[in-house]
Amino acid sequence: MEVNDAMVEKLAHLARLKFDDAEKGEIRNDLQRMIAFVEKLNELDMEDVEPLLHMSDEVNVLREDEIKGSISREEALKNAPFHDEQFFKVPKVIKTPKS
Repeated sequence: MEVNDAMVEKLAHLARLKFDDAEKGEIRNDLQRMIAFVEKLNELDMEDVEPLLHMSDEVNVLREDEIKGSISREEALKNAPFHDEQFFKVPKVIKTPKS
């Protein structure tokens, strides 16, 4: 597959990128080398190779759920700059339009 300026311009348009002429030349060369690498991989005989689905044979290695204690509400609010007796208080960030 040959990478030309029209292909680079189309890819740049699709990716919403802008390149000057020197950058287009570099991009064209890089794309050509990537395509050549993939074409080289296509030369390999993959007839008896199973697809790799996972990097290891382990399946769903999960830890057990453990019920643990939590800190009290008073402890959680201790270092909060603004709070009432139950909740953290934060500045309002959503403004409602006035009708």
